[in-house]
Amino acid sequence: MRTPIPDTHLDLLTRPVHGVLATIMPDGTPQSSVVWVDTDGQDVLINTTLERQKGRNMLHNPRVTVLVVDPQHTERWIEIRGRVVELTGEGAEDQADKLTRRYGAGQKSHFYGDIYPVEQKYKETRVIARIEPQHVALDAVFK
Repeated sequence: MRTPIPDTHLDLLTRPVHGVLATIMPDGTPQSSVVWVDTDGQDVLINTTLERQKGRNMLHNPRVTVLVVDPQHTERWIEIRGRVVELTGEGAEDQADKLTRRYGAGQKSHFYGDIYPVEQKYKETRVIARIEPQHVALDAVFK
């Protein structure tokens, strides 16, 4: 069942704040990756490749958690537990470019060519992982 992302914390998914994506390895152990995060207002969007561990894990088991902590106020955070409902290549390179600009990679505007060599895109399958929130937790309890 979908849980809405509260407007009060939506900025953590639209500002250049790094998140931590937790996936599950085939043997059941957790695996965490620092990621750039995005949202369409309903779902969390993570850009990756099917060849990376997190991509392989999401193909194997769609259950994931994304944690984003406000760097200015670390007691303010959002944890989104959900399921990967789609892994699509459609628009993935454009989104990677958008995130390259958002996360302030200097004057860089293209993921392939500025962050990674252009040749890299022919060696991997870039995708957007669409994560449907099923549980959302907010902030520290000791306010």
